[in-house]
Amino acid sequence: MRIPAHSVCTAIRDDIVCGVYERGSRLTEELLARRYGVSRVPVREALRTLESEGFVVTRRHAGACVAEPTEQEAADLLEVRMLLEPLGAARAAQRRTEAHLKVLRGLVRLGQERARRGEGEDLRSLGGWFHETLAQASGSPGLIALLTQLRHKIAWMYAVEQPARPVDSWAEHGAIVDAVARGDAERARALTAQHAERAAGAHRLRRPDRPGRRTAPPPRVSSSQHGVNIAGARH
Repeated sequence: MRIPAHSVCTAIRDDIVCGVYERGSRLTEELLARRYGVSRVPVREALRTLESEGFVVTRRHAGACVAEPTEQEAADLLEVRMLLEPLGAARAAQRRTEAHLKVLRGLVRLGQERARRGEGEDLRSLGGWFHETLAQASGSPGLIALLTQLRHKIAWMYAVEQPARPVDSWAEHGAIVDAVARGDAERARALTAQHAERAAGAHRLRRPDRPGRRTAPPPRVSSSQHGVNIAGARH
């Protein structure tokens, strides 16, 4: 059974983001194929995709290696996200479905409840799901893909501090959903821009040699599931 290249790509990307593969380290097709239990063909395709996304570079005499982004490149990603997320919210106000609203409102309720209880780890996951759903509600496949890629790369390059007042942060999420529900694109855009700017201040650049880097268990490929069985990171 042929494992889709996109499943292998997801597994390698998640391992890069989680620090399993250090920046600058080599990514050989043979070792990757053995690790994920696949042939070298989907690995080769996955590496090409990851190179186009900026996670991998090809070096002369070394082959595929994990990229080593500069501080300027990392800063640029935050700036791009601050431009694209407000656009996504404005589109969501125009194109969202009732199903999107139901999920967004449910996430806000949970986030506000967890914030009152001080459950930080849950808040991080809920925040990731909120922004993913808001992007989905934009109804723009190209924009969704860009925002998804930005989330992966920012999670790779930055550690994010919890807001000092998470209750206020989730009140901002609630206001964005209210604007989206009313179809007020300009207000949704403005509120999301303010929220993204405040959130950017909580990002701290990761250092390659920084102790305590996140790790993830080795992914597994199951021939019965047509994909790589890994725990995907949310941001």
